[in-house]
Amino acid sequence: MKNFLFKLNRVLGIYMSILLFSSVSMYAKETVIFSPDGNLQVKLLIEDGKPMYSVSYKNKIMLENSPLGLITNEGDFHKEMWFVGLENGTVSKQYTQKNIKKSNVEYNANTLAYTMENKNNDKITVTFQVSNNDIAFRYELPTWESRKSCVIFQEATGYKFPSYTTTYLSYMMDAMVAFARTSPSYESGYVNNEPVGNPTHKNLGYVFPGLFKIGDEGWVLLSETGVDGHYCGSHLSDGTKEGLYTLEFPDIAQNNGFGSNTVQFGLPGTTPWRTITVGETLQPIVETTIAYDVVEPLYEPSEEYKYGRSTWSWILWQDGSMNWDDQVKYVDLAAELNYEYILIDAYWDARIGYDRMEELIKYANSKGVDVFLWYNSNGGFNDAPQTPKNKMDRPIPRKKEMKWLKEVGVKGLKVDFFGGDKQETMRLYEDILSDANDYGLMIIFHGCTLPRGWERMYPNFVGSEAVLASEMLIFSEDVRKDEAFYATLHPFIRNAVAGMEYGGVLLNKHLTPSNTGGNKRLTTDVFQLATAVLFQNPVQMFALTPNNLVDVPAFEIEYMKEIPTTWDETLYIDGYPGKHVVLARRSGDKWYVAGVNAEKEPVKLKLNLPMFLNQSVNYYYDDNTKSPQLRRLNISKNNTVEVVIQPNGGFVLTNI
Repeated sequence: MKNFLFKLNRVLGIYMSILLFSSVSMYAKETVIFSPDGNLQVKLLIEDGKPMYSVSYKNKIMLENSPLGLITNEGDFHKEMWFVGLENGTVSKQYTQKNIKKSNVEYNANTLAYTMENKNNDKITVTFQVSNNDIAFRYELPTWESRKSCVIFQEATGYKFPSYTTTYLSYMMDAMVAFARTSPSYESGYVNNEPVGNPTHKNLGYVFPGLFKIGDEGWVLLSETGVDGHYCGSHLSDGTKEGLYTLEFPDIAQNNGFGSNTVQFGLPGTTPWRTITVGETLQPIVETTIAYDVVEPLYEPSEEYKYGRSTWSWILWQDGSMNWDDQVKYVDLAAELNYEYILIDAYWDARIGYDRMEELIKYANSKGVDVFLWYNSNGGFNDAPQTPKNKMDRPIPRKKEMKWLKEVGVKGLKVDFFGGDKQETMRLYEDILSDANDYGLMIIFHGCTLPRGWERMYPNFVGSEAVLASEMLIFSEDVRKDEAFYATLHPFIRNAVAGMEYGGVLLNKHLTPSNTGGNKRLTTDVFQLATAVLFQNPVQMFALTPNNLVDVPAFEIEYMKEIPTTWDETLYIDGYPGKHVVLARRSGDKWYVAGVNAEKEPVKLKLNLPMFLNQSVNYYYDDNTKSPQLRRLNISKNNTVEVVIQPNGGFVLTNI
């Protein structure tokens, strides 16, 4: 009897298991993936046929149930979906990356591949990687019977924030407006601590990255990485009053209407990674490396690229400086500062000429200075008149030009005026980078999109503007008034996910070639010195002028002679977006701790700085009259330092 009952129970158990498995397969399977430390949790489920996910950190909700899925010409994968199966795993890797905020990175994450199918029995997998403060996820599309390609019309991906969330976002610019119809170029300002679902600019949405404050619970930074010529760049929608922001593809009007705003997609294939950085404090936001953790180099560098500092005349001396005599002055300035490069900007071909440029490059090299040259990206996307143009948009003239550049010893290019996020435009970025590597040329992009993991993906990529940068201090009074405000946002948002070629450190009191009259700089000298640390990019085009060698205190020039552009470590010390910020960066055994203040009153801070234990450091600061000062400080045994940051001012501590 007991044997019979045992067999019956076993049969019933197997039967119930089959029923349970069947119910899971037919309907929804809820599953959870945790970070290695157990604090960060992602829950996946299918609710009424719609795939969803939510995020919590230390049991506090960061994202409520948010939509997942794709809509393609081969089928809809965001509704009427069924769970098929899942696979758990881990990923662990270490890598070295000299051109980001941290040179040696260790990445550990738990993984989950969650497979679903639609009503046509076509499958799709969403794969998550969850590390201690970061989430990355993407879609994996197999072949569907004989289908080897598809068109992705839309991603249903969304981010549903609690209603008490506030936002720090930069709006998407209109297509084909701004200077010579060159927008969008990621050069708009920020909304500051605004409620969710409160659009402030023409319902165009917001660019990546976006920062969100979840009440008193913590912070979330959204972005994407791994975007190459196989996909388009995406952005966030305006957001609903309920706090839902969805992923949007580019406006069809971008790039003069050329190219589709959908994605041509080969099968099998994977989409770019969507990234979510989460923290109780702002430390994980500032220090994240997720943009690089989940991507790999796409090709080998053709040579060892050298990073460094550069002079450039255009920022203050403008187009009129594109002549032999002025460029010689800036070569001599670079040599005096012991800088590695000079950037020679637009119109060099017309006003100096190719033949004389070869002579100028030889002169620069004789002074120990290498050369970057400026190029217009294309001739058909916009009306930008600056030359050289029609050299970079097609492979034959591009390779011919790059062959000449290599022969005459040019080390890098600054390519300008892109104005779009379409797949067609992403292919142009990638083609320029790939061809340039063949000729040993580094690339900086200007008037461009956000770089999305490109420092790691493309070994010769050394920076992008994609920010309201120094040139707008020359052209806009509003930007000049808000310079300190923006400087306290960039480390938490734009510069948190990618290098930022800002073109800063302006020491002229007046932002004019003569350093008299015109627009007056509203921030202090020490503020400017601090931004050389706060704004990270491996090649920095500093806005110093020849007159600065004699019209600013000598200790400022000595500081700028020593400033690194590559960092082995980056630490968040203090700050709040829009108010003040303090970061620490290490290059070799040299530490720089820098901060700026955007508030109307001085900020007094007591900082814990163990990197300076029992050391004597240089302290650059503004006195009560906002005049620059330098003195030596002996750091106490308890590692604490008290600093005062003046309004529109800054400070730097360094053990050089």
